Amino acid sequence: MNYIHIEDIDLPELEVYTKLSEVQLLRYFEPDIGVFVSESANVVLRALEAGYEPISLLVEDERLEKEARPVIDMIENTCRPEIKDKVTVYIAGHELLKDLTGYALVRGLWAVLRRKPLPGLAEFCKDKKKLAVLYDIMNPTNAGAIIRSAAALGVDGVVLTSGSVNPLSRRSARVSMGTVFQVPWTFGEKEPGKTGDDKETYGCGTKLIDQLHSMGYTTVAMALTDDSVSVDDDRLKHNEKLAIVLGTEGDGLPYEVIKACTYTVKIPMQHNVDSLNVAAASAVAFWEILK
Repeated sequence: MNYIHIEDIDLPELEVYTKLSEVQLLRYFEPDIGVFVSESANVVLRALEAGYEPISLLVEDERLEKEARPVIDMIENTCRPEIKDKVTVYIAGHELLKDLTGYALVRGLWAVLRRKPLPGLAEFCKDKKKLAVLYDIMNPTNAGAIIRSAAALGVDGVVLTSGSVNPLSRRSARVSMGTVFQVPWTFGEKEPGKTGDDKETYGCGTKLIDQLHSMGYTTVAMALTDDSVSVDDDRLKHNEKLAIVLGTEGDGLPYEVIKACTYTVKIPMQHNVDSLNVAAASAVAFWEILK
């Protein structure tokens, strides 16, 4: 591993940490698979444990022997020589790095890692009984919190529509406490023959629900409708393969997606509260339906 002390955060080789957007990171080696940036030692360690290949680290000098040491040791002890020999560790003072993110929770350690190819939907679902489906959930905090709940409460895998945030975004991975590297996930397949960058031109709406049905899943749309059943309804607990479908904060699930699902389910509210945040609702649903 190569250690380089830096005094200028604007160096071109550090743009991957300081300037590149999530989309630019995703396309970093285009047409080959791209990279992502993870923050904090615990999250980076989970990424390494899951087999993601490190490219570089950026570390505060005062944290090199504390937070960064377990990460460096894991790279040294587990990565193949042709990988670890190319890893660069950039070291800088706190004052230089303090404005790199706006989050006090980041403890002086960042890492750039190589992404992995994602499996197609059919391959992904082969050995999974309980799924969470994130429909156009763009808020990275909500996505990360949902995936953390999925990991804790027995979900086998997470499927996201093309309108959802990538779970490897910095904030999603951090909020999930690194569980995005522990729970398998993939994106639903784009509709054949459609192009574009918005959910209306190549979303995975009812097509994704139909695909799940064809693979034997009972689908559960979390939504407040006149015909919603309670989350503790006994009919939800006797399905060998179950997919719980969650919609974006505010808009919820589209009408056609709700209608395409086997059941529509609600969490009974009190004190005139109309609904829970989608991340909180996911935890209640996973616990009650999957127990």
